Amino acid sequence: MSDPSEFQLLSLRQVLQNDGVIAYPTEAVFGLGCDPDSHGAVSKLLALKQRPWQKGLILIAADYQQLAPYVDDSALTDTQRAAVFSRWPGPVTWVLPARPATPRWLTGQFSSLAVRVSDHPLVQRLCLFYGKPLVSTSANLTGQPPCRCAEDVRRQFGASFPVLDGAVGGRLNPSEIRDALTGELFRQG
Repeated sequence: MSDPSEFQLLSLRQVLQNDGVIAYPTEAVFGLGCDPDSHGAVSKLLALKQRPWQKGLILIAADYQQLAPYVDDSALTDTQRAAVFSRWPGPVTWVLPARPATPRWLTGQFSSLAVRVSDHPLVQRLCLFYGKPLVSTSANLTGQPPCRCAEDVRRQFGASFPVLDGAVGGRLNPSEIRDALTGELFRQG
């Protein structure tokens, strides 16, 4: 897996800082992402995906500290927290209680937030370079299959769409999604 150039990371960071949407490889498919704290950026992403805000979104991060401002860690027992950390970093998304200040454009109709600490080296690098987590939803237009390479992204979203070039992690299915409080499986990985 080739390392992105400093120029490419700087370019993508500028897109994110200007309320834009980017695409990047994750464990199984390319993701669309934006700054989670920008209502304008999240609105653009939701419009692009034709996704209702009520469904809520996933945040993807390089480490748990990046997610701490958005989730209510105090709502977890030591056993629940240990279960979450036993699967991170990795391709498991956990639904955790959200902090009251977490924007509704992230949580949707829920009082929880889906979050993942990725083990994909390019996601790690991008989130560390940007200094915070990113919104993450599969890169595909409604009715189209998820993009599995940068060329798929450019085919669906246009040749000039900002993409972090690189390979996906090789998993066949998107991340598993589980409730951190109950352990309930929402989506098989």
